[in-house]
Amino acid sequence: MSGETAFSAPLQTDTLGANAGLRLRRRRLLFKIAFFALFVLAPPLDIFRFDLEKNNLILFGMDWTLGFPEYRAGLISLGQLTWNLVWKAMLPVLGTGILLLWVAWRWGRLYCGWLCPHFSVVEAVNALMLRASGRPSLWEKAPLPRERADGSRRPLSRWYWIATIAAILGFAFLWAVSFLTYLLPPREIYHNLLHGALTPNQTRFLVAATVVLAIEFAFARHLFCRFGCAVGLFQSLAWMANRKAMVVGFDRRRAGECKACNNACDNACPQRLKPRTLKRKMFTCTQCSECIVACSQVEARRGKHSLLKWVDGKYAQHKINGK
Repeated sequence: MSGETAFSAPLQTDTLGANAGLRLRRRRLLFKIAFFALFVLAPPLDIFRFDLEKNNLILFGMDWTLGFPEYRAGLISLGQLTWNLVWKAMLPVLGTGILLLWVAWRWGRLYCGWLCPHFSVVEAVNALMLRASGRPSLWEKAPLPRERADGSRRPLSRWYWIATIAAILGFAFLWAVSFLTYLLPPREIYHNLLHGALTPNQTRFLVAATVVLAIEFAFARHLFCRFGCAVGLFQSLAWMANRKAMVVGFDRRRAGECKACNNACDNACPQRLKPRTLKRKMFTCTQCSECIVACSQVEARRGKHSLLKWVDGKYAQHKINGK
């Protein structure tokens, strides 16, 4: 399939101009903020958590028990216990997994790019580290160009290291507290925090979790997303199995225009991938659209449309074999 045919697809998101790209970015930001808030507030609002004291799930304010204590006490039969296991444990887990994999099979790692709280931290720390050092991560070989996709010049100041370190520690502590509230009564945890009355075990957990998370956020956040996250890995495998899944397409007819660009699409990728390459080299793409937005901004300054856009179906084939 030629590059010309591959890029003439009618898509969910057509070739973006700069304004449309910015609207897409703002929409994704709203999704990320909402889901991050849900991640933090789900336990105190009793939307979802596991209570170690009760030894059962709490879902939307209700105890989600399987019935093991009742079975041992002879209050329910083996058949009722089995039904509880199937209805309350196996089916919800299996259904959630199937839904996640189906979405990934069709559209890629949308959960990662549009919802995942960890990826939100990745992008936030990237942005601050970029302002502090010119590099989005400590492992970047060279600083990124100061000229941004919209033509403005990126401010650079070492003072931003203070904000970067504060963000890393703040996110790590917030995550540690959130994890603890998923296991113990949130009212107790927040009360103990506010009054300086944490138990020794609670203190040890928060200190250890904060240290581990801070190290991960500072040094290995991209590596975790790319190689350490099981949720992301299975989404990528499902996505790669579908040759017609949605992918970032590249208009090869206009490839010569890239010579006048400073690789804005590559620079914008939070996962540090190269969007114009083959799909197998984009294994951990999160469909965040940052590369598309960057290209749309560059091309808008020339009065043209983006060379990148999402394609699917038969139009995604050129990302498989390069033809």
